[in-house]
Amino acid sequence: MDLSIVIPLLNEAQSLPELQEWIDRVLATTTLEYEVIYIDDGSTDASWTFLSQLSRKRNNISAIQFLSNYGKSQALHAGFARAQGNVVVTMDADLQDSPEEIPALYDMIANDGYDLVSGWKKKRYDSVLSKNLPSKLFNWAARRTSGVKLNDFNCGLKAYRKDVVKNIDVHGEMHRYIPVLASNAGYTNITQKVVQHQARKYGETKFGYDRFIKGFLDLVTIAFISRFGKRPMHLFGTIGFVMFILGFVIAAYTGASKLYKMAADLPYELVTRNPWFYIALTSMILGSLFFIAGFLGELIIRTGPTTDRYKIADKQ
Repeated sequence: MDLSIVIPLLNEAQSLPELQEWIDRVLATTTLEYEVIYIDDGSTDASWTFLSQLSRKRNNISAIQFLSNYGKSQALHAGFARAQGNVVVTMDADLQDSPEEIPALYDMIANDGYDLVSGWKKKRYDSVLSKNLPSKLFNWAARRTSGVKLNDFNCGLKAYRKDVVKNIDVHGEMHRYIPVLASNAGYTNITQKVVQHQARKYGETKFGYDRFIKGFLDLVTIAFISRFGKRPMHLFGTIGFVMFILGFVIAAYTGASKLYKMAADLPYELVTRNPWFYIALTSMILGSLFFIAGFLGELIIRTGPTTDRYKIADKQ
């Protein structure tokens, strides 16, 4: 199999017939053997009816229906697990991603040797205030934090070598940061390609302002995971050690000061009346707790169970 096209969707019944016809028309001009994998993320319209009928008619089209709406990351995870193509292309189902870009994306992976090619919607047809400006701020923060130099992390149109999607774990809301996950896994030959952006033709966007809040929270998460995900003791243990030693030094100084005054027959007060005593005690307790948190983190990494993140209602 040359190419797998993975398409997550939610309530896109109006777009799906046109999208599939467009994909077929574009790839008919190539010699590529391809498959299309649709993941219905809990649609409540007629999306699954169309997909189940289509997949029964076509051997190269398969569909997965989630029992509920689990999110785009979980949909991509399921699609990546099923993909068989040497090159995997992801795109959205709302007709805003153009299938015309697929052959060029395929060539950049198959012939130019890139691990991942991310689309860059340089000219967008979205609202300036609700999408464009927040997206620019988000992408700037993602570049500065992750070190991956892409202009459009959020673009759903991306291409991957097969082993990339098989060796990264897309979970939570981390679909925005797949290039970062790939880079952290050692796939550093990453580039971007300017792609055409289409205005939405049917329905309404599924994303609100809250996606940017979640995006920035996920950015903090992935920044932490990138640096300390496999060695939490390096962070928590270091903070705990420094705080404990600081508290110990303050406590030792406070105690030594009282003993000196007692030996010199100088006036002194009870240690429990000295605020530095409580500062030292708090610091040592917090230091111990940070150290324990790091230790528990190491244990969880090595022994933590894996759990299903979504339930599938049907497959075609």
